[in-house]
Amino acid sequence: MGFLYSQLFVTPQYPTQPFTGQTVLITGANSGLGLEAARHITRLGAARVILGVRNVAAGKEAKEDIEKSTSREGICEVWEVDLASHSSVLAFGERMSTLPRLDAAILNAAVAKAEFSTAEGYEQSITVNVINSLLLGILLLPTLKATRQKNPSHTPRLSFVVSEVHAFARFPEWKEKQPMKVLSDKSTANMRQRYPLSKLLEVLLVQELAGRVRGSEVIINMINPGLCHSQLGREAGWELKLMKLLLARTTEVGSRTLVAGATAGLESHGSYMTDGHVENSAFSPFVRSEEGGQAREKLWAELEVILEGVRPGVMQIV
Repeated sequence: MGFLYSQLFVTPQYPTQPFTGQTVLITGANSGLGLEAARHITRLGAARVILGVRNVAAGKEAKEDIEKSTSREGICEVWEVDLASHSSVLAFGERMSTLPRLDAAILNAAVAKAEFSTAEGYEQSITVNVINSLLLGILLLPTLKATRQKNPSHTPRLSFVVSEVHAFARFPEWKEKQPMKVLSDKSTANMRQRYPLSKLLEVLLVQELAGRVRGSEVIINMINPGLCHSQLGREAGWELKLMKLLLARTTEVGSRTLVAGATAGLESHGSYMTDGHVENSAFSPFVRSEEGGQAREKLWAELEVILEGVRPGVMQIV
């Protein structure tokens, strides 16, 4: 009922809070929610907006579109990053570390796969939506923290775009020793449930990350944009297409929630935001349960091993 009410009767507030002088990163910014969020942030006075994209040509088109619609040239930059590749994420993180400041990062890039495929030894949704999204967030922490030290009056934000569909996922695999490895077994993978499950894993791990970082240094939050018209579900079946036809928000309206996450206060640290507001009661019952806490600890332990194998010492950043 909450989902239907939100989709049909709630319109997130149009962004007005300025980003004057700020440097902001948005991944998945060449289309959909990321593009529209970048447009708002550019319109609101950001000094530098980095479009993190896998498709550079599409990113350049997005840059031109944003600059034309906002009449602000030279603000957007197109930086390549492919979250299906560890080496690409590491190179992108290294490049981001050269920035003199980073005031907000909106990690929006994700995949919704209908067919099983792998990337870096794991099912691709797990690699992109979970493992490398957390890797990128961790790699950004030093620059975000340094920005806070240079500008004590401003606390940087690190926002992960999640989804309310995390509440629909079943996760019996959490009891296994290596849940993400088990989920990457093609013979047992349920790809119809994979996107919601990947978002459940992301929610659990971002919660754990936020618990290890002081909100006074970097505010880490999770954003649920609601069901929106975007390219994310282009591989999905007719059920999602029909639901979008009946209920989906425009990408511009959905993007307002991303901008809200990038301006939210300390109360949003470690929290779930929906319709642009903190709403921790919208975490699934599993996330809030004792079993959910146990699953979170097990996933974090597995993630530590994976990421240390990708770049030794990386977990010392947290």
